[in-house]
Amino acid sequence: MMISEQVELQDIFTAGSQEYELRYRSCNQQRKVINAIRNCRTQAMGQHTAQCDNCGKSITAYNSCRNRHCPKCQFSKQTKWVEQLENNLLPVAYFHVVFTLPQELHEIVYKTQQVAYSVLLKSAGKTLEQVAGYREFLGAQTGCVAVLHTWGQNLMYHPHVHMLVPAGGMDEDGMEWVPSSKKFFVPVKVLSKVFRSKFFGMLEKTFSDNNIGLPSDYRQLKDRLYEKEWVVYTKKPFKGPGQLLTYLGRYTHRVAISNNRILSHCENKVTFRWKDYSDHNKWKTMELDTCEFMRRFLLHVLPCGFYKIRYYGIFANANRKIRLQHCMLLITRLTTRVSVAYLSSSQTEWKRKCPFCQKGHMYFVGLIKDSRMAFG
Repeated sequence: MMISEQVELQDIFTAGSQEYELRYRSCNQQRKVINAIRNCRTQAMGQHTAQCDNCGKSITAYNSCRNRHCPKCQFSKQTKWVEQLENNLLPVAYFHVVFTLPQELHEIVYKTQQVAYSVLLKSAGKTLEQVAGYREFLGAQTGCVAVLHTWGQNLMYHPHVHMLVPAGGMDEDGMEWVPSSKKFFVPVKVLSKVFRSKFFGMLEKTFSDNNIGLPSDYRQLKDRLYEKEWVVYTKKPFKGPGQLLTYLGRYTHRVAISNNRILSHCENKVTFRWKDYSDHNKWKTMELDTCEFMRRFLLHVLPCGFYKIRYYGIFANANRKIRLQHCMLLITRLTTRVSVAYLSSSQTEWKRKCPFCQKGHMYFVGLIKDSRMAFG
C-alpha cells in the first residue's frame, strides 16, 4: 500500500482483517466492529438520497455504518448530543475532573467489562457527590456528566473517566447556590481516597451479586493498592461556552484513534501520531505492525448495549428537569447578570448545507437499498 496522507482506519482494517482473524481470536462484538468499519459508506451498506429544501436538487450517497467505534460516524452523533445537552447545562463555569484506575486492576476490569465499567463510572460519580457534600469543602449537592474512556494516546488499555462538573451546587436545604472557588473544586487527595474505597466496595458487591469470582490474590492486591494514591486530577475551569462545547465534542463521542492521527500504512506497518503526557505533552510518532495496531484498537470495543456516558447528582435523568430548573433559579438569584441562552445554536447546527446552492439544507428523502447490518 502506498503512503498517503489520506489513509484511514477503514483502509487498515480492509487490508489487515484477514490476517488478524488468523492470528487472533476476536469476539463477536469485535468482528461486528471490524465489518462495520470496513463497509462504512461503501456499496455493502446500501444508499440513500438527500434533497435540498431550497433548490430541490438531490444527491445519492452510500449509508454510514453508524457504529459507535467508527471514526467516520461520530460527528453527526456528537453534534446532535451536544445540541440536546446544551439546554441542560447551567450558566456557570465547569471543571474537568479525571478518575483513573491503577494498572494493577486492568486485567480484572478487562475480563469483566460489562460490570466493571459500570462500577468504575458509578464509584467515580458517587465519590464526587459525597466529597462535594462535605461542609469543609463545598458543602453542596452537585453532579456531573461522566464519560468512560479505555485508551491512552498509544492505544494501550487505560480505563479512566472524564467528568464535566459545575463549579458549585445547591446547599443542603436547596435554598441557595453555593459557588466553588474559581480555581479549586475539592481536594484531589480526598477524592482519590474516597474513590479507592468506593470502587473496591462496589466491585466486591457487584461481583458477589453476579456470582463472579475474584482472583485468588485479590486480598493481597487490594492491600497493595490501599498503600498507593490513585490518580485523580482536576483541570482548570473552562473559559466560556465555546471552550465547553469543544470539550464536549472532543471527549463524549471520541473513538480510540481518529483518522487525522494516522500518518501512513505501508509494508504492513501503521504509523500514527501520539501525545506523550509523561514527556511534557510532546507529540511523537509510533510504528506498529498492522495486526498489533488492530489488536490495540479492538481492546476498546465496548460491550454490546453499554452506555459510556452517565449522569449523576443534579444531572441524573430521574429528576434532571426539576433539579436543574431549581438550580437555574438559584443561580439567577445569586447574580442578576446571568444569561440562560448562552450557547449559540449556530455552534451546534448539524444539518448539512446544500453543495449546489449553499443556501438550503439537505434532508433525508429515503433509502434506495438497505443492507441489514448490526450496529454497535
